Amino acid sequence: MQQPNILFILIDDMGQRDIGCYGSTFYETPNLDRFAAQGMLFENGYAACPVCSPSRASLLTGRYPARLGITQYIMPIESTGHPDRGKLVDAPYLRELRCEEQTVATMLRDGGYQTWHVGKWHLGREPYWPLHHGFDENVAGCDWGAPHGCGYFSPWGLPTMSDGPDGEYLTDRLTDEAIALLRRRDPSRPFFLNLWHYAVHTPIEAPEPLVAKYREKARRLRLDQMPAMVEGEHFPTEAKGHLRVKRRIIQSDPAYAAMVENLDTNVGRLLAVLDELGLADDTVVIFTSDNGGLATSEGSPTCNAPLAEGKGWMYDGGTREPWLVRYPRLVRPGSRCAVPITSTDLCPTLLDLAGLPPRPERHCDGLSLLPLLREEPEFTDRPIFWHFPHYANQGGTPGSSVRWGEWKLIEFFEDGRLELYNLVDDVSESRNQAAEQPAVTARLKAALDGWRDDVEALFPTVNQQPAS
Repeated sequence: MQQPNILFILIDDMGQRDIGCYGSTFYETPNLDRFAAQGMLFENGYAACPVCSPSRASLLTGRYPARLGITQYIMPIESTGHPDRGKLVDAPYLRELRCEEQTVATMLRDGGYQTWHVGKWHLGREPYWPLHHGFDENVAGCDWGAPHGCGYFSPWGLPTMSDGPDGEYLTDRLTDEAIALLRRRDPSRPFFLNLWHYAVHTPIEAPEPLVAKYREKARRLRLDQMPAMVEGEHFPTEAKGHLRVKRRIIQSDPAYAAMVENLDTNVGRLLAVLDELGLADDTVVIFTSDNGGLATSEGSPTCNAPLAEGKGWMYDGGTREPWLVRYPRLVRPGSRCAVPITSTDLCPTLLDLAGLPPRPERHCDGLSLLPLLREEPEFTDRPIFWHFPHYANQGGTPGSSVRWGEWKLIEFFEDGRLELYNLVDDVSESRNQAAEQPAVTARLKAALDGWRDDVEALFPTVNQQPAS
């Protein structure tokens, strides 16, 4: 089999329930819904971290964030994080993806691929940008975590992409750039197009006609008359003792809905060009997100229900993502998979698809998903881990977690609390069974302890001046 082209689309802050095929009834995503019907939808796809930079590093390397030392979104080196946010001081972390960490782009380029990065990077300042990590071309990738200056409307001031006409929308422009690369590709070599959109990260901005459409839709459905926010937390306030948050409980924000639809339209534009160029059958297209939807704090523009909480939290709303894969030569249209997968699996999967030898000494934390894509019965039963030793802007507190089969265990570092959930019976993580299931709790806790030792995970320390 010839080496397939690879198009990897990564969205910023999109929760699993932000797409119609995953349950949204307010946002309109016809192109993504059609795309899902043409390939495999993963019901239990995860990001490696509830915030962005660690998941991005994990996708590229096949390594867990804790092994890489990138466990928090990358702030400027002069920032000290948030040491005064609670009982603990955040663990230290790296502020760049080190060049000695070989990425899947490097491996694919060594295997004959053209490699292009378009969009958000957020894995360190220069000299840690895409051109130092295996990409032949870099459009718009730098240390920025979100659009600065004029937000999503040009002039953006990006150091790695020219401004467009005043008012040009960033998601449209990034898609134009991706399409231009497809049109001027070398047809004698396969390509790896790494398209990482800045959307749907804050600021929540979209073209006004689309915003007006959803403002009217919210009015028509009387969503504008329903309470969208509640104050409180997933667990009692006294358990954390330093911060209350507002949580969105319905999807009804017109600007966010407009951002989602614009993104969907642009995915459709890109897929249409693959059809036009006769590349669709020979191109693997993978779509996912780097962390859960922003449901608490910073405007709380979306709701992840029935998943609990969102970005910055250890609950599934913070890490469970849309994961869609289309490859007509391999993947049966309309197929679904319930096996849990995570960011570390991307790197070995792409190498396997490309017919390149595995690099287990590099992508040591991931597994190739080819058996699942082929719907083969055997796939390694393995735990999936998270380690987030930080306070999140969105209200989450430091902790670790593990999912193994139907069970998920979370350990919170402030008080050592353990929470155990059966995600098959309790997708909302509403009934803690740690006391009822001591054997399961002990087994998962032992697995989590062993994994943290293996990756040499760093932990927060006691804050000598805790916040009041």
